[in-house]
Amino acid sequence: MEFLTPDKTHDEARQGEALVLEPGEKNLGRKLYIESYGCAMNFSDSEIVASILAEKGFETTSDFNNADVVFINTCSIRENAETRVRNRLKEFAYAKGKNPGMVVGVLGCMAERLKSKFLEEEKLVDVVVGPDAYRDLPNLIDKVDGGQKAVNVLLSREETYADINPVRLNSNGINAFVSIMRGCDNMCSFCVVPFTRGRERSRDPHSIVAECRDLFNKGYREVTLLGQNVDSYKWSATQSADGSEQLAEQPIVNFADLLEMVALIEPDLRVRFSTSHPKDITDEVLHTIAKYDNICNYIHLPVQSGNSRVLELMNRTYDREWYMGRVDAIRRIIPDCAISTDIITGFCTETEEEHNETLSMMDYVQYDYAYMFMYSERPGTLAAKRYADDIPEPIKAVRLNQVVAKQRESSHYRLQQHVGRVDRVLIEGFSKKSDQDYCGRNDKNAMVVFPVQEGYKPGQYANVLVEKCTSATLIGKII
Repeated sequence: MEFLTPDKTHDEARQGEALVLEPGEKNLGRKLYIESYGCAMNFSDSEIVASILAEKGFETTSDFNNADVVFINTCSIRENAETRVRNRLKEFAYAKGKNPGMVVGVLGCMAERLKSKFLEEEKLVDVVVGPDAYRDLPNLIDKVDGGQKAVNVLLSREETYADINPVRLNSNGINAFVSIMRGCDNMCSFCVVPFTRGRERSRDPHSIVAECRDLFNKGYREVTLLGQNVDSYKWSATQSADGSEQLAEQPIVNFADLLEMVALIEPDLRVRFSTSHPKDITDEVLHTIAKYDNICNYIHLPVQSGNSRVLELMNRTYDREWYMGRVDAIRRIIPDCAISTDIITGFCTETEEEHNETLSMMDYVQYDYAYMFMYSERPGTLAAKRYADDIPEPIKAVRLNQVVAKQRESSHYRLQQHVGRVDRVLIEGFSKKSDQDYCGRNDKNAMVVFPVQEGYKPGQYANVLVEKCTSATLIGKII
């Protein structure tokens, strides 16, 4: 996989990150180690898990060898993620050999599909817990302490963890993820998410606003609203327990409404969101973004392929023309909006001509950033059941390299458009290379590096004149 984006939503640098919290008041002396893989939803879920167990007196450790309970929060999207998790579990098993009382568990998206392998065949873990069962963790740990194996991978039509105030893991105290919904009702043929995270359900908007307001009061200045498909967010006060349709006469809060509610909390609270679906993003959402200065002009709009036949095989429910129409709407309503995307090369039966249509789509949109992958068949998906993975790996690799090369040019071109402009940048901290420079992002999600200046500190906004750029970073000075 190639990775050409500064988007925090899929930060490869965070893969395998272990959380550490300040010891709480309810210290039982038991230590928790938890590390996360995958998307921002998984890292957000780890914060929920940490909150639940902190209430039961657990404190965290950065060394799994010293832990009483070790969890790995997993991702099933890519094959290499599963390989990394399996290798990590073997390391935990070795540590457990030295400390037989250690509880080792797998959380998240791998849990349901691989529970029998982890528990019975490979005997690598004691507890397996799916994304909707984290409230049951204290009970499951008690079962393991009593000598049993423990599993809860039941999916829920109601669970949103709306009442749990997540701890913020390894946070800079400036940026925070806020989950607004769980699950997914789209059945993209290449994706396992509907099977691992269950049906789509939206969280009470008032709890979302309260969480965002609390974050602002604690000093945070940017929230990213998270969902597998944020544009399908829909909530009503009369939502039934089984998740069925709302009563027609009741007011429904949609995503545009929610965006406005969060934007109105405070002008200095910057709002981002991820991920949008081309079939669902509405002009109403675009007009809401354009209306509020603190909603970032940045949209992640996965295309996956530029060819309509391949999109149909992927069950994306839109075609090439529809996607281009949505891009046209973004450019019309938010002229300066940054757009990023996901692209899969070498999907089942993709021809060279169809691949070239993906390249021409990239020329049409001129994406700011992109996540680019070779197709990797995931067991249990519709594509795995219906289609042969028939594109040879060398051809997939050649096509991926062409996509990467084109995106590198596009990313650089987009950054060059900022040179000579003044961007409002939220200072996130020192740059990776020097404590003489700050770094932060403009509202297009581009990273900006500039010299430290007296009177400015992380968590504040600065007007930065962009003087030049590299292939991935803007460089300037505060004015």
